[in-house]
Amino acid sequence: MLLQHTLGVNHAFLLTYPDHELTPCQADQFQQLVVQRRNGMPVAYLTGKRAFYDLIFKVTKSVLIPRPETELLVELALERIPSGRPCRILDLGTGSGAIAITIARHRPQSQVVAVDLSMDAISVASWNARNLAIENVDFIKSHWFDEIPGEKFDLIVSNPPYVAEGDAHLQQGDLRFEPLIALSAGNNGLACIQHIISTAPGYLANHGWLLLEHGYDQSGECKKLFGEKDFSNICSYADLAGIMRVSVGQYGGLV
Repeated sequence: MLLQHTLGVNHAFLLTYPDHELTPCQADQFQQLVVQRRNGMPVAYLTGKRAFYDLIFKVTKSVLIPRPETELLVELALERIPSGRPCRILDLGTGSGAIAITIARHRPQSQVVAVDLSMDAISVASWNARNLAIENVDFIKSHWFDEIPGEKFDLIVSNPPYVAEGDAHLQQGDLRFEPLIALSAGNNGLACIQHIISTAPGYLANHGWLLLEHGYDQSGECKKLFGEKDFSNICSYADLAGIMRVSVGQYGGLV
């Protein structure tokens, strides 16, 4: 992947021309990338891009690297968004914009609002939307719901920070290089999840859905929190690794 990035070619080129010689400049660039990768730098940050769902997104060190397990969150959201009529969608903590933009692309009649506390993240997400020619998404700098206008959404989706503060995994692998603000939360990783579930009813239309990605051992607590806020149709879904990764609930009361 690093060699493809250096040469600006695809994998088929490497297979077709195994004897292709790099220029001295290319060889130097490639070696620099290899050294950084050897030191643990994620490939996505080295190449500046990452595939997610059916799109390619620009990523920088200001945003979390989109992961395959988060595609489940998108799939579950799309199942609940009618393709034939307008819907209002809110993405909390958008980062690179991968979730919001993918939903907007597959549901062009919907209007997606995506928020993030980081202006750097907003800049990356806005660039991705422009680059992919997605026009039915707006990006707002906001701490969760704080700057959201007083309106109702048919569906709210979020991949919030859910790793416990001080968790050993934060010092391993790619996580060492990703923005801590997008990874870790207080109260054993549940602080952001609790805030979103408790606040979401004020922003959901009647029978609107809330979908949250969470940690491997947090589905039970998420479902409990949903129940305490009078959500119905509460359920958790496993990712391809068999880990309960996404919990959902439908708000049926008057809001």
